[in-house]
Amino acid sequence: LEKAKAFYDATLGTLGVPPARVDGHRIFYRTPTGVFSVSKPIDGKPATSANGGTIGFAAATPAAADAWHATGLKHGGKTCEDPPGVRP
Repeated sequence: LEKAKAFYDATLGTLGVPPARVDGHRIFYRTPTGVFSVSKPIDGKPATSANGGTIGFAAATPAAADAWHATGLKHGGKTCEDPPGVRP
């Protein structure tokens, strides 16, 4: 959870999102347009990746999206399936 908080504090910070609030086994990012949360698995089983899952964040400009992406790679993002950019 600490590793996730460090990653998302950095990446979401590039979009103007304040650092997470910690609530026991969860962290929350609250914005005027929604909430993003990371939690330790409630069932006690090991965490797994969301292969095939997609999460989107809004950026005010293309430059902000590029900064978000670069910060994610700098703070531990391992792979990039499709770099930021306009989609057809």
